[in-house]
Amino acid sequence: MLETQYRRLSFPALSFDPATGVAALPYELDDLAFTETVTFALPAGEPPQAFHRVLELLHLVAGVSYFKVGAPPEVVTTTPLSAPAVAFLNAVYSKGMAEYAYRNDLPHVLSLSVSAPTAVPAEPVAGRDGRPLSAVGGGKDSIVTLEALRHAGLDPVPFAVNPNWVIDSVFAASGLTPLAARRKLDPRLFELNAAGALNGHIPVTAINSLIAVATAVLHGLGPVVMSNERSASDPNLLWNGHEINHQWSKGVEAEGLLRAALTAHAGLADPYFSLLRSRSELHIARSFASITAYDDVVTSCNAAFKLHDASARWCGHCPKCRFVFLALAPFMPRARLVGIFGADLLADPTQIPGYKELLGLDGHKPFECVGEVEESLVALSLLRDGAEWAGAPVVSELAAAVPGAAWTAAASSDVFVPGGPHFVPPGYAKVLD
Repeated sequence: MLETQYRRLSFPALSFDPATGVAALPYELDDLAFTETVTFALPAGEPPQAFHRVLELLHLVAGVSYFKVGAPPEVVTTTPLSAPAVAFLNAVYSKGMAEYAYRNDLPHVLSLSVSAPTAVPAEPVAGRDGRPLSAVGGGKDSIVTLEALRHAGLDPVPFAVNPNWVIDSVFAASGLTPLAARRKLDPRLFELNAAGALNGHIPVTAINSLIAVATAVLHGLGPVVMSNERSASDPNLLWNGHEINHQWSKGVEAEGLLRAALTAHAGLADPYFSLLRSRSELHIARSFASITAYDDVVTSCNAAFKLHDASARWCGHCPKCRFVFLALAPFMPRARLVGIFGADLLADPTQIPGYKELLGLDGHKPFECVGEVEESLVALSLLRDGAEWAGAPVVSELAAAVPGAAWTAAASSDVFVPGGPHFVPPGYAKVLD
């Protein structure tokens, strides 16, 4: 086990400038000081009190970026917190950082807890039934949500944190007027990383979700609508008796904890939910196939969103590219899919080892935002039995490697049947029908 040299992460008072829309979020890791900023688009009028309360939660959650420099055993805030807010933060710093802990061999992170003064729950805030703020990531899922909200007559407002050219292209293709926020990490963090500081995956969806909620409250909008699917709750592996889930902050547990924290700390009812929670990745892929307006801009590959040396739309060599290609292939013509990706991944034999991981034939589920093994098997079975893809080299070799029992399970799969826990409010329940 790696011994950490740092002892405490703490949170000096945040500030917000209503003239510029800049929130300054300071942190102290022992004697190291950091400040990151989030810049919000400003509406007319004074920010409501609930906005400042959401900023307090954002300040605490965004601290994971500085926590990971040294994984201190103490995380201490002077911000009074009620029990639901503490429960959410404890989960963010333990379950949300579990992949980081696994990769750096830091088991103490899995049981980390946040120290804070006790507060009573906030008074409820009334009258938040405005237009939904629809978070856009550039991929198929958020496009399905955005279009479903539009076709239901709910007039969604697209939103992103630090939108790059990919997301700007999706905004333009939607024809809707978006909102955006800009998050800027302290530059010292990159210097420490370059010098060999601890590094790894953080629960960035929790951070971006709180920025989205703060934006919605600031602009008098309704709930933040996410596009996190059922398989996001599925862990990658078990380590030291704990589930390690790359997508924890996209999962249903994180969603429920965040909702409860926002209600208790800021008084917000139904402030945030995922419209696609009960859908599988494969189900969503089938829905996306019926939408053609985004073929030239849709991008799910994480390499296109890197801060440095970003790829074009699809790198074509990562688990995310492989899975999305496989998930879409049964539902659209081969020429259309190859046109979207710029390459035919199922005609490239070098992709086979990566696809074996997705199919559970080799190793564990990749640390990426990909679907469940069952979904990959169902998609492969549809391709194996279809004329257009049956002769593709990757399909042929994978089909031969899958044991017979797996095909039997795929034949009885319910991946196209909505199910599982969700938090979709009654007023949005029929949006996907």
